[in-house]
Amino acid sequence: MNSSKHTELANHAWSVADLLRGDYKQSDYGKVILPFTVLRRLECVLEPTREKVASEYERLKGQENFDVPKWLRRASGHSFYNTSGYTLKNITKDASQTAKHLIAYIGAFSDNAQEVLDKYDFPQQIRRLDNANLLFQVVGRFADLDLRPVELKDGKPVLGEDGQPKVIVSNHQMGYVFEELIRRFAEQSNETAGEHFTPREVIELMVNLLIAPDDDALSIPGTSRRVLDPACGTGGMLSAAEEHIKRLNSSATVTVFGQELNPESWAICRSDMMIKGQDPDNIKFGNSFSDDGHRNATFDYLLANPPFGVEWKKVKDDVEHEYETLGESGRFGAGLPRINDGSLLFLQHMISKMKPVTPDGKGGSRIAIVFNGSPLFTGAAESGESRIRQWILENDWLEGIVALPDQLFYNTGISTYFWILTNRKSKGHRGKVVLLDARDQFAKMRRSLGDKRKLMEPAQIKTITQLYAEALDAAQNADHPMHAKVKVFANEDFGYRRITVERPLKLRFEVTEETTTELAASKPIQKVTNADALATALKPLVDQSWSTKREAWDTLRKTMAEAGVPWPTGTSFQKAMREIIGVRDPDGEVQLIKGSPEPDPELRDYENVPLDQDIEEYLQREVLPHVPDAWIDHEKTKIGYEIPFTRHFYTYKPPRPLAEIDAELKALELEIQALLGEVAK
Repeated sequence: MNSSKHTELANHAWSVADLLRGDYKQSDYGKVILPFTVLRRLECVLEPTREKVASEYERLKGQENFDVPKWLRRASGHSFYNTSGYTLKNITKDASQTAKHLIAYIGAFSDNAQEVLDKYDFPQQIRRLDNANLLFQVVGRFADLDLRPVELKDGKPVLGEDGQPKVIVSNHQMGYVFEELIRRFAEQSNETAGEHFTPREVIELMVNLLIAPDDDALSIPGTSRRVLDPACGTGGMLSAAEEHIKRLNSSATVTVFGQELNPESWAICRSDMMIKGQDPDNIKFGNSFSDDGHRNATFDYLLANPPFGVEWKKVKDDVEHEYETLGESGRFGAGLPRINDGSLLFLQHMISKMKPVTPDGKGGSRIAIVFNGSPLFTGAAESGESRIRQWILENDWLEGIVALPDQLFYNTGISTYFWILTNRKSKGHRGKVVLLDARDQFAKMRRSLGDKRKLMEPAQIKTITQLYAEALDAAQNADHPMHAKVKVFANEDFGYRRITVERPLKLRFEVTEETTTELAASKPIQKVTNADALATALKPLVDQSWSTKREAWDTLRKTMAEAGVPWPTGTSFQKAMREIIGVRDPDGEVQLIKGSPEPDPELRDYENVPLDQDIEEYLQREVLPHVPDAWIDHEKTKIGYEIPFTRHFYTYKPPRPLAEIDAELKALELEIQALLGEVAK
């Protein structure tokens, strides 16, 4: 289907908005348009066998010894059916009975189809439309929408020159129509359409990177594969994965599974699976974190585009309970990310569903997931995010990360990345991670769709797919045309020790007008002595200073004794005194604790030292030449992991010459003066 046909069908469906205006808010248009579009598609798919099903239903009605649904599914040729003689077209013949007949029509669908329409609260919308005297017109508008999968003549498919039925609107093409409608619905509702679906060219590349390494294995007769998307939206990724495998091996058995939280997207995905002959019960409704619809199941391929940067506060109790009670035997044993971004929870959820690799090297799974930049580096050493990255890398699951162009998605213009993981790496990839920079592989769109202003054309998808396949060679071979776009690292290259560099606290001591005021107001001093009397006693010492603590304390103690103010025992008093009259000074006295230098919190610094470097050697080389009195507090050393993708592909660009910048500024000044002159005329 070309883009004009796809737009034409979406426009036809959305034209119902003209009828709804006034009786419905714009944000509610989709509540009518989406379920009617699903209903019309189901009707068109069932059209060739409608009379056969009705006849079979009459024959079996009242026979208790038959599995009637089974026979009706067989008669329809699909996993769903409708036993009525109704169509949207004949329902419009009697305007006064439209609501009654439409509700009877929906009630005659099989349970799985009714469940889809129920997610839209369809009966309520029918009553609302009927009360507004709009139902007859809306039904008539959708009765004219041709969503037949194949062309029919006398109830039979019309064959093309290749002997195959002539396709009018394929399942894949129907996906574009649904997604366009969802995008418009999201815009009217001020929602993010990108939470519901992913651009098709992005899906194509993602599926290529996920499945292409297995092309040879998938072509073997009798191949069977299971595919999961735990945030499946309208099912675009599942459909693309199935189609990719079927292109390699038309006889392959591909079973798809999914889970979706948004009811409209779930309903579309489920109806799409029914139409394609997949088991619609494999598409679960609910939150994958708190209500795992595929508990204990494993899959060959897993792929997802979870919402970027979405908090998981709503399922916090469930996730934390699993983390605390099940630990590593649960899904989230590696760690919990910060509450405002559940991306790495999705990845852990998917990793838990990988097939184990058998001793003879069989089994295993591959994962592809879309992330923004945050999961690469967010979180300090030993934070939840860092621990999750460490767990993935130390298990040698991360095969590669591909940086995509920005402005590819409908709901955000930020940079995005594919993470590719597997527990059955090829021999050459073991212990290594591929970083591939594909940020320049795009074409600008003629017209933007939301935040989507760029797309990847087929040639660019092919280039990226091929480069990923030969990444190890491209990274090693400087003559490779794409050498600069690929880098390969060892897993441990992303690990580091977060060391704490301390420097001694150096003080001199002095009494000023300010310090006497501070002493009088000090709560710790007030607890152990008369603070006002102490401050008054020290007035004669204003503007005096001492280079050592002993000298200062001897003078203070003597002065206080002469004024009749006792020197309190205990460390709290001395600590408070030092905090007030001690002044940081690079040439001051080093303060000691049990004979060792006391660290100065204000001079404390942190360094990330690669795991393959000795931290004492690092101190000697990088720190001591600048601050000779520094040392490392080894008890505070932490292990962290991050993947600084952009740093590895950074290319220095020298600033323009000052003369060039100056000339440009002067030219702009002249242009502004000329414009001001035109205004003044």
